[in-house]
Amino acid sequence: MAKKFDLCVIGAGPGGYVSAIRASQLGLKVAIVEANHLGGICLNWGCIPTKALLRSSEINHLLYNLDAFGFSAEKIKFDFTKIIERSRAVSKKLSTGIASLMKKNKIEVFDGYAKFLNANKISISKDDKIIDEIEAQYFVIATGARARIVKGLEPDGQDIWTYREAMTAKELPKSLLVVGSGAIGVEFASFYRNMGSEVILIEMAENILPVEDEEISKLARKSFEKQGIKILTSASLKSFKKSKEGVIANIEIAGKTQEIVTQKVIMAIGIVANVENLGLENAKVKVEQGRIETDKYMCTSQANIFAIGDVAGAPWLAHKASHEGVVSAEKIASLMNKYDSKKVHSIKKENVPGCTYSMPQIASIGLTEKKAKEAGRSIKVGRFPYLANGKAIAMGETEGLIKVIFDEKTSELLGAHMFGAEVTEMIQGFVIAKQAELTEEDLMQTIFAHPTMSEMMHEAVLDAYGKVVHI
Repeated sequence: MAKKFDLCVIGAGPGGYVSAIRASQLGLKVAIVEANHLGGICLNWGCIPTKALLRSSEINHLLYNLDAFGFSAEKIKFDFTKIIERSRAVSKKLSTGIASLMKKNKIEVFDGYAKFLNANKISISKDDKIIDEIEAQYFVIATGARARIVKGLEPDGQDIWTYREAMTAKELPKSLLVVGSGAIGVEFASFYRNMGSEVILIEMAENILPVEDEEISKLARKSFEKQGIKILTSASLKSFKKSKEGVIANIEIAGKTQEIVTQKVIMAIGIVANVENLGLENAKVKVEQGRIETDKYMCTSQANIFAIGDVAGAPWLAHKASHEGVVSAEKIASLMNKYDSKKVHSIKKENVPGCTYSMPQIASIGLTEKKAKEAGRSIKVGRFPYLANGKAIAMGETEGLIKVIFDEKTSELLGAHMFGAEVTEMIQGFVIAKQAELTEEDLMQTIFAHPTMSEMMHEAVLDAYGKVVHI
């Protein structure tokens, strides 16, 4: 006999487990189904373990630059195996924490793969055997995404890696080709270069980090190249083959081909939503262009089924998935008369920040300068360099720029784009400003603590209106 719940969440990543917790808080009887690890890709194979790796590479970088701070050290070395083990331990600790949260919130966890039998019932299978069935009034699909695989360029797990192999390498490769310069590709390029690998980064688009503001992208490229990363843009990988020398990649640039030989290759060319084998056709859930279609409250074409996170489309970010989890849970609770429908809000995708944890970091929100102009907006642009900030100079972090874009007519903050140390922490100030619809006057009249790096945010706003003080 099928077990009955108010809500069943399929997938326990940062979207799914947050949705389950919020729904439980609102009084719903909740089940969650997860086939692999609580915490999903983000906690186990993405956001968290990569940050642990990047922290190690930052320490390695500092150790080799101690002289600038008046220190010296001899025979600096690292144990690459321990670096990887620490990263995995961090993930395991947090995954255990998610299990505790499920128990605390009285959410029943089912281990297996979910498949819709109809719009109100799923089967759960493990090792190709059906082990349970669940009936629920509502469902939230939070099955995430996986690495995109191109036919003929398939990773083999040995010399051609996806992000999984890249974060569990048994030894540091002497040379590495990273294909794709989005956040994933750039972060791995940064980590391995700062650990000592020779790194080549290729990108099909004209600029690396193609979704970022062009000015920021160019600054990042200059910095990465200074660090020793070789970057090839407007370049595409056509094929590769293995040899005694390593992996021979055939690259095409401007119609001409060249061969690049490296020990390992990381394929970081995007992700694909996990929509297969869910029985979506049985539940009449519409899939469009490889993702599940949803409305502003994350409801699918089937009124009692919601979809959140990567499976519902871009931007493919954990924090966006978590927020959609809250939206979906509150909407469902309101439909069950357990939450005030007037309090249910929809997500504003233009207010979702993006972060790249390379060294230096990149963070942004809203329109780029180019897109603002293409939208016909009359704009004011402000900039402030790290080189003019006292805290940045004291920290030895003088490479970077804060850039803001305002609508000239309405004073609306259209976008903010940042490159430099700790910008992934500072971006939240602009996220709050955008969400609260603050104007340039509100930001200019805000007092920023001194000395801080966030003062640069204030100065960039002042610069947009000809009032900058420290340059």
